[in-house]
Amino acid sequence: QVQLVDSGGGLVPAGGSLRLSCAASGGTFSRYVLGWFRQAPGKEREAVAIISSRGGRTYYLDSVKGRFTISRDNAKNTVYLQMNSLKPEDTAVYLCAADYDFGVLRMSPRSYDYWGQGTQVTVSS
Repeated sequence: QVQLVDSGGGLVPAGGSLRLSCAASGGTFSRYVLGWFRQAPGKEREAVAIISSRGGRTYYLDSVKGRFTISRDNAKNTVYLQMNSLKPEDTAVYLCAADYDFGVLRMSPRSYDYWGQGTQVTVSS
């Protein structure tokens, strides 16, 4: 059983930056794909960035490419999402999630078994 605790959200002006963190416990961190998802009011949950268990493969939502960077530190059991050049449309609750690494990066939230509680990111215009 993996427990995830995400943090780092807040209110920033457009063009600002935030760094989200997700600390994991209770499992073998280095065996899991980690992902950051977001959900805005009235919208479906979507994958923002995903990283493989050893960090060699990543996926980014098209709208965040070049602005967001996902990384992980397996020694600290932590995954990060560095968000730069934030836009009002990035406003959402951001959640980290974990899925055992079967060799494929999955973008569907239904593929992930473990979730953090979410952290609010609000970007003002």
